[in-house]
Amino acid sequence: NPLFPNITLLLLVLLFKKMKLFTRKSQSQAMAPSQAVVSMLGGDAVLPCRLEAGLDAAQLTVEWGRPDLEPRFVYIWHNGKEITNDQNAAFKGRVSMSTDELKQGNASLKLTQLKISDNGRYRCYIPKQKKEYFMELLVGSVSSPGISLAGLGRTSSSVVLQCESAGWYPEPEVLWLDAEGNLLSAGPTETVRGPDDLYTVSSRVTVEKKHGNKFTCRVQQNNINQTRDTWIHVPGRNNDRKDEFQLRTVEVW
Repeated sequence: NPLFPNITLLLLVLLFKKMKLFTRKSQSQAMAPSQAVVSMLGGDAVLPCRLEAGLDAAQLTVEWGRPDLEPRFVYIWHNGKEITNDQNAAFKGRVSMSTDELKQGNASLKLTQLKISDNGRYRCYIPKQKKEYFMELLVGSVSSPGISLAGLGRTSSSVVLQCESAGWYPEPEVLWLDAEGNLLSAGPTETVRGPDDLYTVSSRVTVEKKHGNKFTCRVQQNNINQTRDTWIHVPGRNNDRKDEFQLRTVEVW
C-alpha cells in the first residue's frame, strides 16, 4: 500500500522533532542550574554566576533579582556601572559585583550583613545571551543550648531536665542522648517563633539518677548542617556533688 511509506515517514519526522525539542529543553535546563548557598546570619554570601570562559561581562547587562519581591531587582549592572533606580530598597548598600571579575566572565553577586529576609531564590540573567541562572540562598542562625533542672520525677530516683535554645533558623530539632549516645524518649518539643523570625525551642526529659550519668541535649538543623550540644552530669542518689555542666559545640559546614 503506497500510504504506508508516507505514514512511516511522517512518524519519523514527528519523532525527530520531538527529540530535538527534548534536547533543547535539556540544554536549557543545563544552562540554568539550581544551586544552594548556605551562610549565617550577619555574615556574607557570594551567589555564583559564571558566564562562558573568556567572556568579558563588564560591558554587558547583568540582572540579579528575586522573583518573589517587588521590585524584584536586587542588583543591576549595565554598560560598566551599577544601576540603582529600580533596586529593591532592602538590598541598598549590601550588594556588589567586582569589575575585575566581570572582565573574566564572573558575574557573581556578594551580599553582606545577611538577614533572615534574604532567604530565597535568586536569578542571574544576562539579556544579551538570553541565559539565566538560579541560586537558592539559605541564611541560618544558631545558638548553644542550656540545660537546667526542671524538677523531680515521679520517683525519688528520677529528675526532670529541661533544655532550651534560642535564636535558630530554620526551625531546628531537639534530641536527648544518654552517655552511650542512645536516643532518649522525651516530651514534645515546644517551639516559639519570635518577631525576628528566629526560633526558640525547649524540651524536657525525665532521667534516673545513677552514678556517672551523663545526658546530652542536641539541637540540630540539617538544612544548614549545624549542630550544638550541651551535656550535664546527674549525680547518683548517694552523691552530694553539685550538677556539673559543660558546653561542647559542633559545627558542620
